[in-house]
Amino acid sequence: MQPVKNATPISELGEFGLIERLTKNIIIKNPQTLKGIGDDAAVLDYKTKKILITTDLLVEGIHFNLIYTPLKHLGYKSVVVNLSDICAMNGIPRQITVSLAVSSKFSIEAMEELYEGIQMACEKYGVDLIGGDTSSSLTGLLISVTAIGEAEDDEIVYRNGAKPTDLICVSGDLGGAFMGLQLLEREVSVFSESSGIQPDFSGHDYILGRQLKPEPRIDIVKKLKDAGIKPTSMIDISDGLSSEIIHICKNSKTGCRIYSERIPIDTTTCSMAKEFNIAPETAALNGGEDYELLFTVPLLDFEKIKAIKGISIIGNITEASDGLNVVSPDGNFITITAQGWNAIK
Repeated sequence: MQPVKNATPISELGEFGLIERLTKNIIIKNPQTLKGIGDDAAVLDYKTKKILITTDLLVEGIHFNLIYTPLKHLGYKSVVVNLSDICAMNGIPRQITVSLAVSSKFSIEAMEELYEGIQMACEKYGVDLIGGDTSSSLTGLLISVTAIGEAEDDEIVYRNGAKPTDLICVSGDLGGAFMGLQLLEREVSVFSESSGIQPDFSGHDYILGRQLKPEPRIDIVKKLKDAGIKPTSMIDISDGLSSEIIHICKNSKTGCRIYSERIPIDTTTCSMAKEFNIAPETAALNGGEDYELLFTVPLLDFEKIKAIKGISIIGNITEASDGLNVVSPDGNFITITAQGWNAIK
């Protein structure tokens, strides 16, 4: 976090003054939002649709490092990771609440930068910020975002609906966020050990963007709907492909077969993985934070799925007795184990 010149202590405004200052430019966009910030609770009006609610917690030192994470990017990402969960239910996000615990090292201007990123995400995805809470922290920054979305009852997709012969699909490409994190951590280490050596990020915009500014795949939810496809199961890739497919198979009581050569990996991700002596497939399987959608569809939808740009078919669901396997290019079966991100260690 870069120091702010002429920084204003948060104590100068107090809790309610801070809330008023940070939210004064918020404009309500959704007709379902009858009352947002400014009362004891928000008021939403959903007469016919199902409500989807998810919460994510980001803790300084655990989920983010302010040495290399701009506050604007952090605010944006804190919203996006929650919107992604709504997408993973085949829903459309509509509102969020944001709660903060802030230490005295942060100024008013720093919090405005954080909220600028939050509002950027809300504007881009048509989401209303409708409330939250603020508190002090003894050690750093904590951000808790709750996202609220909607979906028709017959459109909601759970993790437990996969069936044998279903196709396993993924949006976008995988492993980029993990390799972006490895690059950031390496440059911080070099800077700490060799004072004065500036980080070298040239040519790495893509993987850095995947780590610092991910995007929820609302577009994929809409493309599937336009194509007349309802996934049988779905989850977003926050903890790594291996962990997420295990969740789907465990909940669906099935096995799976993923072909490693079909996993989509960007060329810049491959290059950085090789620089770190990491197999690109390992980064894709175990890295996490890509926030792409992993889902299954009936085999009958093969032609429809194949026609949608940005979706890759990487395998198929099997009987539970067949186990969970990655198939290597030479035909060897490797058991899938959960090696993705674990916040509780």
